[in-house]
Amino acid sequence: MSKPRVLIVDDDTELSDMLAELLVREGWEVLTTLTGGDGERALRQWQPEVVLLDVMLPDANGFDLCRRWRADWPTLGLIMLTARGEPMDRVLGLEIGADDYLAKPFEPRELVARVRALLRRQAPGRAEGTTQLRFEGLTIDLLKREVLAGTQAVTLTGVEYKLLVTLARAPGQALDRDALSEAVQNGGYRPLDRTVDVQIARLRRKLAEAAPGRDWIDTVRGEGYVFVAR
Repeated sequence: MSKPRVLIVDDDTELSDMLAELLVREGWEVLTTLTGGDGERALRQWQPEVVLLDVMLPDANGFDLCRRWRADWPTLGLIMLTARGEPMDRVLGLEIGADDYLAKPFEPRELVARVRALLRRQAPGRAEGTTQLRFEGLTIDLLKREVLAGTQAVTLTGVEYKLLVTLARAPGQALDRDALSEAVQNGGYRPLDRTVDVQIARLRRKLAEAAPGRDWIDTVRGEGYVFVAR
C-alpha cells in the first residue's frame, strides 16, 4: 500500500520545513509549496490525500482556494492553517468545505493527530469499497460528496454534508451534539450547541425542499438527533 501523501501550501518556510520533517517521521510522503499557484499545480500532478492550506498566501486567498479545491477534488482532505483564530473565520472555513481548521501558533503534535484522524476518516470507505450510502429516496455519494433526495441534487455546505453523513452512518442511533460537533471539526474547537441546531435545521430544510413530504432526521428530546431510514 502506498504511503499517504500530504501537501503543505504555506509561505512560512520555517514552519513548512518543520511540519514536513514531523510528517515524514510519521511515515507519510510530504511536499511543500510556498504559493497558491504552486500548490494547485502540485495538487493536480501529485494528487495528495491531505492538504495543509494557509489562509494568507502571497498570491491567493486560502478561503477561495479551499472553495475551488473542494469542488474540484471532493474526497480531498483539507486542513486550513491560519494566524486568524476568530470563531467566524473557523466557521467560514468549515462552511466552504474545509475538514478541519487550526489557528497558529499550534502544537505540532496536535496537527499530526488531526492529519491522522482525517486519514482514518477517509479510510473506511476506501477499504470497504463503500462509496455510497443509499436509502429509500436518498443517496449520499461519499466519493463525489453529492447528495440526491428523490431525483434532486441537494447543495450542502461542508458542515451540513458532514452532519448528514455522520447521522446516516448510524441510522436509528441518537447522536448528541458533542458527537455531531466532533464530526464537524476534530480537535479542541467545538461549535456551540445552538450552532449545531441551526445547521441541522438548515440541512433538514434543504432535504425537504428537494423531496417534499420526506424527512430523514428526527429530534430526540434531551439527546440530540437521529437518522431514520423511513
